[in-house]
Amino acid sequence: MRTFSYTVVDPEGLHARPAGALVKEAKKYPCKITIGKGDKHSDAKKMFGLMGLGIKGGETMTVTTQGDQEEEAAAALEAFLKENV
Repeated sequence: MRTFSYTVVDPEGLHARPAGALVKEAKKYPCKITIGKGDKHSDAKKMFGLMGLGIKGGETMTVTTQGDQEEEAAAALEAFLKENV
């Protein structure tokens, strides 16, 4: 299992466009990927779940990968977030 935190720099937060791209990126990997904010967590491969977290600009989210290719998935998602959110 690998976990990292990321603080959203986009003032609009994790809105529909970057959330959709994040889901697409997460679906490339077979491992379980969850994103959390506070005590709420969602499957990173589910668009409505991510939107339901309500992650706003300046807030920190936690990304956890577990299973096959978890290291590759974590590295790719961290790079994706830094470039897009």
